[in-house]
Amino acid sequence: MTFDIIKAIVLGIVEGLTEFVPVSSTGHLLLVQRFFGFTDEEFGKTFAVLIQFGAILALLSIYFVRLWTLALGFFTDPAARRFVLGILLAFLPAAVVGALAHDFIKAVLFNEWLICFTLIAGGAVLLWIDWLDLKPRYDDVETFTLPMYFAIGVVQCVSMIPGVSRSGATIVGAMLLGADKRSAAEFSFWLAMPTMAGAFAYDLYKSHTQLSGGNTIIIAVGFAVSFISAWIVVKTFLGYVQRHGFALFAWWRVAVGSLGLIALALGK
Repeated sequence: MTFDIIKAIVLGIVEGLTEFVPVSSTGHLLLVQRFFGFTDEEFGKTFAVLIQFGAILALLSIYFVRLWTLALGFFTDPAARRFVLGILLAFLPAAVVGALAHDFIKAVLFNEWLICFTLIAGGAVLLWIDWLDLKPRYDDVETFTLPMYFAIGVVQCVSMIPGVSRSGATIVGAMLLGADKRSAAEFSFWLAMPTMAGAFAYDLYKSHTQLSGGNTIIIAVGFAVSFISAWIVVKTFLGYVQRHGFALFAWWRVAVGSLGLIALALGK
C-alpha cells in the first residue's frame, strides 16, 4: 500500500508538472512507467483518467473568473463571442483527427523509441523558435484572427504523436503566426481546456467498462498531487516564459530523450 501511494504521488507530480509546459506529459508518463515500473495497472483505468482530470480542474479553477465573464458576455459582447468562436475553431482539427485516429495512435504511436526521438526533436524546435528574430504582431490572445486560431489548431494535431507536446505545438504554431511568447503560452492554456476535456471524455467513454472503483485512497492521492502540481505550473509558467523563453524546457527535453535512448539501447 505504501509503495502504491508513492507511485501515485510520482505519477501525479509528473502529470501535473508536465501537462501545461512544452515537454509532453504523455511522453514523460510513458517513460516513467517504462523505466521505473510505475504502471497504473494495479489501480485500473480510473487512476490514469482521474490524475489527468486533476490537471484539467487546476487550470479551470485558475481561469474560472475569466471563463464566467466570457459565458456572461457571449450573447452581449462581440469580442467575447469572437474569442469563444476562435477557441472552438482551434479545437476543431484535434477533435476530428483525435476521434478518427484515436485507436491507431494508442496502438502504434505509443512507442518509447518514438517518444525519445520526438522529445529531442521538439527540444531542437523550441531552441530554434527562441533563436528566431520574430516580430510579434499580437500580445493578446483575444486579438488573434479567426484564420490564425484555426491554423494553431491544425498545428496542435501534430502533438497527437506522443513526445511532441500539445503545449509545445500550440506555442510554436502561435509564435510562427505572429503571437509573442506570453500570448502564445497563454493561448495554449485556453486551447487545453476543450482539448483536454474532450480527450478526457473520449478516453472515459472508450474505457468506461474497464474502470475500477477500488484503491480510492491511491486514486485520491494521485488526483490531489496532480491538481496541486498543475496549479503551481499554470500560475508561474506565463511569467517565466516572458522573461526567460523556452530554453530550459528545450534542454530538458533533449536530456530526457537522450537518456531514454541510452537506456533503451542498453535494454533497460
